[in-house]
Amino acid sequence: MDSLTQIVLGAAVAEVTLGKKIGNKAMLWGAIAGTIPDLDVLAKQFTDIVTANEMHRGFSHSILFSVLAAPIFGWLVSKIYRKSQEANWKQWSWLFFWSLITHPLLDAHTTWGTQLFWPLELKVSYQNIFVADPLYTIPFLVCTAAAMFYHRTNPRRSSINKLGIILSTIYMVLTIGIKGYTYFKFEDSLKAQDIEFNEISNRPTPLNTVLWTANVDADSSYFIGYYSLFDTQDQIYFNQIDKNRGEFEEIMQEEMVQRLIKLCKGWYIIKKTEEGYAFNDLRFGMFSFGDATEEFVFRYDLVYVDGTLTVSQRQPEIENAKEMFSVLWTRIKGN
Repeated sequence: MDSLTQIVLGAAVAEVTLGKKIGNKAMLWGAIAGTIPDLDVLAKQFTDIVTANEMHRGFSHSILFSVLAAPIFGWLVSKIYRKSQEANWKQWSWLFFWSLITHPLLDAHTTWGTQLFWPLELKVSYQNIFVADPLYTIPFLVCTAAAMFYHRTNPRRSSINKLGIILSTIYMVLTIGIKGYTYFKFEDSLKAQDIEFNEISNRPTPLNTVLWTANVDADSSYFIGYYSLFDTQDQIYFNQIDKNRGEFEEIMQEEMVQRLIKLCKGWYIIKKTEEGYAFNDLRFGMFSFGDATEEFVFRYDLVYVDGTLTVSQRQPEIENAKEMFSVLWTRIKGN
């Protein structure tokens, strides 16, 4: 999830682990530990975008990394505070382990997922929460921040911190239930419209768990639909998009494209552009919420330069993003 959420989670977990002994120092180092796994984004500075995205949420988000890195960071920090001897190497190691491991465990609930069992290629992705969700983060942040103002031995400090963890956990459980509920809503609507399908993949839209979207695999095409918990109409409108796989057989044989297909777990659309091709990752949705537009948020531009295929990731335009959130808010309120 977003960096702020991971900082809060790391701090809260560290407080539970070692807060009574070292106070706000636990929160500080827990917050730092909570950001460490996401340093894998720096790979974009040293390699191509496809390799960097393959590495993202890989080794640094694995159980193995937490086990190996925790005692190293624990040893380093214990040396910093060796004079005060407030906590020993083992205690610091436990703090880092729990603050590190909870990062990928939380990320596993998002669309991108995490390679928890690295070096195995399996990515765990429950897709029940967006990468940034104010209803998850804000109550958690308020509780964690409030706990900082109490002395480390004050029972209220521990109680308020734990309240933040409990509230965020309850919300996460609710999102899992909502995901199941919306899945059956999409399934029922598809059956009611006599749309044959192979697979449904549903997830929340940005910054909320009220409006959900579903990608539906139906052999030669995809169906994309949206459902809000405030919708009053039973039937869900699905936008049909042809896969057109046969039209792009040649470029699909390129190694880079094969890797992109694997990266997006087969949920993709290729379109011809003036410069070359656009590879759209369907998992992260479109700029519209129900319209017939096929402008996807997560897109790679494929261009041949001197006979070699180059891949670049197109960043969403700010103007489009503003329009998207305006449409999003309208659609959240129901159909």
